[in-house]
Amino acid sequence: MERLRGGAGFAFTLCLAWLLIAFLILPLLVVIPISFTPERYLSMPEGEYSWRHYETLFTDRRWRKGIFDSTVVALGASCLAIILGTICAIGCWKLSSRLGETIRILALTPMIVPPIVHALGMYRVWVDYGLIDSYLGLILAHAMKGIPFVVISVSAVMSNFDPRLEQAARSLGAGPLTAMRLTILPNIWPGVLAGGVFAFAISWDEIVVALFLTRRAVYTLPRQIWDGIQDNISPAVAAVGVLLIFVTILAVLGKMAWDRRMAIREGRRA
Repeated sequence: MERLRGGAGFAFTLCLAWLLIAFLILPLLVVIPISFTPERYLSMPEGEYSWRHYETLFTDRRWRKGIFDSTVVALGASCLAIILGTICAIGCWKLSSRLGETIRILALTPMIVPPIVHALGMYRVWVDYGLIDSYLGLILAHAMKGIPFVVISVSAVMSNFDPRLEQAARSLGAGPLTAMRLTILPNIWPGVLAGGVFAFAISWDEIVVALFLTRRAVYTLPRQIWDGIQDNISPAVAAVGVLLIFVTILAVLGKMAWDRRMAIREGRRA
């Protein structure tokens, strides 16, 4: 191991890894100073910084509506994706391996189909049911795109679940729903939580489906950003990016703190 760490191959791999990290992080760091520019166009601040573009996000009605609509749609879509995706994953786990795998593959098709094809198909169906430019229509569409991520995360956790726990609960008189609530759900909640986070992020960042299914009544933040870069790229877009980076960092730190707390609690029980 020491020979490997001191070799030229290890040094090259380490250098390549740091270059890759820099390639991924540096563009994010550039956005931060741009968001503080006093100009009305994208530029690096030269000795003067301004909060005007952050103020725009909370004073301009269009940006406030975009943030509100994205939050409502993402929360609704992630909750629906959690419910349907968890039910699908548990059902596939209970079925035979061949049938369960077939259903699981079908549930993952929204990840495979190009977004433009997905959006066109939903637009044709949503028109017939009057769901165009409505919160319900966009929530249903985004939930369909988030379900695969919940299915994947919950299925990964279910693969390590001992079915004898559910069988023991059933043998003691618990019904199917009670056995699932007392044995399965407490053990798969990390996968459910992870899938819900992914579903929320997918909905919050989605633009293709929103362009097809919304007009004016529902106007998500990605669409507001899209419209903002058509005429002139406003530094408010950079301010949005910085806020999203900050929220993401807080979410990751919160998840790490929660996992550490749960690990300590499990260690005390052991």
